Order: sequence, then structure tokens, then C-alpha cells
Amino acid sequence: MALEIRQVQRLAQQLVMTPQLQQAIKLLQLSRVELEELISQELQENPTLEEGPPEEKEGGQETAVAGEAEISETALPEVKRELSTADKIGTLDWQEYIDTHSNSVHGSLTAEASRDDDDGPPSWENTLTKKTSLEDHLVWQLRMSRLTEREEAIGSYMIGNLDEHGYLGISLEEVCQATEAAAEETERVLKQIQFFDPVGVAARDLRECLLVQLENLGLGDSLAARIVSAHLHQLENKRYDRLARDLGVSVEDIVDAAHLIASLEPRPARGFEEEEIRTIIPDVSVEKITGEYVVFLNDEGIPRLRVSSLYRRLAGQEGEEEASARQYLQEKVRAATWLIKSIQQRQQTLYRVTQSIFKFQRDFLDLGVRHLKPMVLKDVAEDIGMHESTVSRATANKYVHTPQGLFELKYFFQSGLKSGNGEDVASESVKDKIRSIISTEDPKRPHSDQYIAGLLSQESIDIARRTVAKYREAMGILPSSKRRQPYSRK
Repeated sequence: MALEIRQVQRLAQQLVMTPQLQQAIKLLQLSRVELEELISQELQENPTLEEGPPEEKEGGQETAVAGEAEISETALPEVKRELSTADKIGTLDWQEYIDTHSNSVHGSLTAEASRDDDDGPPSWENTLTKKTSLEDHLVWQLRMSRLTEREEAIGSYMIGNLDEHGYLGISLEEVCQATEAAAEETERVLKQIQFFDPVGVAARDLRECLLVQLENLGLGDSLAARIVSAHLHQLENKRYDRLARDLGVSVEDIVDAAHLIASLEPRPARGFEEEEIRTIIPDVSVEKITGEYVVFLNDEGIPRLRVSSLYRRLAGQEGEEEASARQYLQEKVRAATWLIKSIQQRQQTLYRVTQSIFKFQRDFLDLGVRHLKPMVLKDVAEDIGMHESTVSRATANKYVHTPQGLFELKYFFQSGLKSGNGEDVASESVKDKIRSIISTEDPKRPHSDQYIAGLLSQESIDIARRTVAKYREAMGILPSSKRRQPYSRK
């Protein structure tokens, strides 16, 4: 059959996302830090966008932009047409929005008295310090040692190849090839580094790490060293009676050696981790006021944006000579307007989603984690008339401060288990009960997963043993065989 080219018309539905809608979706899923960075970048790149005054003072004082809110119909017809499509993102009164030029949604709820900047704490930039890394600490010791230039080069290569736990991540053969050093020379430098601070660094496995620390304590020939050398697996499983038989000593001696080994550091790099504990600033908070919980957006740190009145006037100038400049400014004014609009819609969506979450999770606010209720994205989406994907984006990387502490918004979406009385129980609530049961067990006879499942069934929570095991592992709790301490000291 011969091939031929034809024109065929087809009718099909297709979702077309405008650049403005894409921008709104992008802003919705940004974290607070990412939003602040984006605003800072836009302020630098768009000359028509500027930062407005913090908050208006109460009284008869006019706003800083009062009387400048009119946008010329002849100068910016495209802006008016763009704003007419606002239903794709929200249902705000955009004419009133243009008159105020502010992206602040919740300022009236969170307004504070203005204060002099000089009275506040110093900026973070003036209080930052750099934490010494493990590599810097070891290189400093390497240079302070009496080593030749060649040995320093070998040592530097080893230090540069340590993993996040402080272990040597490559073999000695690779070190020899990279530094063109002999095996004896490489072994000698490695041994010296292993006795740097922290002792045991650059070990090739856990056994070598612990043995180096024991040798540093003068216990290289002790019972503890013998256990680490050949019986580490039995020690891990707490087979103290079998260890006592194999090594010809008493169980009490094994217990003493086990406690000594437990005092050693299995991760030499602990304390030198480069990842610092970061301070989380909540995006939203929930406070109890006169018996009712009220949601407050945290707008601190997010500038109040507005469109520059100067550039709006320039964009409205007539004449053929100004056509090119006018077109450029109109595009920039349009971009600034949509950015402010998208930020405002982001904040409003976050506010509505948070309100809905705690409409379902009121018991959590009053009583804590054990009273969390199962909840999915669909519950909130249906409550506020939004799509599930919008709720998911609105809760991504967002944190809320509650009377029970600081939580990620996604934390409140929990799967559920059926209880004996027909009610659903949130998975996090069950985890909290498991954690509580294990914390009160006898360390000599820890509860098995099956026994914990039985205890939960007495509280009308029907749960299988394998589900208990899954939750326990998710919380980083060892199985009963490894929690057992048959000869624990009081």
C-alpha cells in the first residue's frame, strides 16, 4: 500500500497550563526558605517590583501607595485581560488587590507594633561560625606529626577518602596505586592516623575500629579484645553463656567486657558531621484563644511586594518612540502583578488547608499524638473544594507550630487501623503506644512483637505481629532478641 500525506481534523480535550498558572503551582509547593530566595531574586531582576512598607499604622494615616493605585486602561490593557483569568487560580477581588499592591494576606491577624531595627538582635550573618570538619581536624594533626613530605601526601589521600562514619572507604591497594607508595609504608601511615583524635578513625571495619580503641587504652590483650577479634557476632546476639564457655571464663567476666565494649565509639566521625541542626521557622501556627483554636500565617521575613508607581506611569506613556520601552515595561509590570497575586494565593491556600486539617485533628491539639485520627488528602480536598494535588503541594515542606509542638503538615495525614469498637486509629497513634509499651518492659525479658500485638488488642486495636514489626522498625527500635539484656546492671 502506498504511503500518502493527509490532513485530518480531530476534536480532543487537552489541559493547557498558562505560564501564570504554572507559576502559582510552583510557588505553592516551595518551602519558606525557597520562597524568600525567589522573592529576593525577583526584586533584583524586575525593576517594576519593589518592597512596600512593613505594616500600616492604625488611625487615619493613609497607606504609602494610596492614590497611586490606578492602572491606565490604555497603557495596560493586557494586564486587565490577564487578571480576568484569575478564576483559574483563585476568586479574589483583584481590583481591590491592585489598589493595595501587597502580597500580605494575613497581616491584619499578625500585625505587630513597629520597632527600631537597632533594638533587635544582630543579624544571622554576624553570628555565623564554621564548624571544624573531621577532615580539617585530621589534616591539622597530620601536619603536626613528624612525618616526611611523602608520608603526609599518603596520609592526606587517606583522609580525603574517609566515609561519613570516619571509616576508610578504599583499600590499601588503591592507596598504594594512587600515591605510588609501598604497602609497608602505607600501612605505617594508616596506623598512625588511626591513633589520631578521634581514636579509631580510618579503620576499615567495625572490628578494627574497636580494637584500635582498646589498644589505645592499653587493653590490646584483654578479654574484651579477644571478644571483638573473634566473637563479635555472638556478642551482638548477647550469647553470654556461650561466650563464657568458648573463652573459658565466667559469665560475669563476659558481662564486664561487654559493658567495656559498649562504651567504645563505633562511629569515629560522630560529632564532626557537616550537616548542622537547622532551625525550622514554622509557616503557620495554631493558638488557643478564648477556648477556640485560631490559625495564624507567619508572614515574617516575606517582603510585602508592590508594583512601582513610577514604572507604571512610564509604561503608560504614549508615542511611537517609547513603544519599545513601553512594551518592555508592560511585560515587567504584568510579571510583577502575577508574582504578587501568586504569593497571595499561596498564603491563602496554605491558610485554608491548615484550618481544614485541624478541623479534623482537634483532639490532637487538646490531647496529643495518641489522639490523632486517620486522614488522607481527599478528606481535606473535599472539605475546602480543592484538588488533592493542590493540598499535597500546599503541605509539602511546610511546618506548623501547635500546642503539642512543631510538626510538618504532612505528619497529620495518617493511614488507619480498624479498632475493636469500629473506629479507625491513626498509625502514628499506634506507634506511640508501641513505643510506650517497649519503654516500660523488663530489659531482661523484652516483649516480643506477638506479645505487643496482644497488649494492643486489649485496647481494642486489632493489629498483626508483622505490622507491629513494621512500625517498630520504622521507629528504629531493635527486635526483642537484640533488646534483651540478661545481665543488665541496675
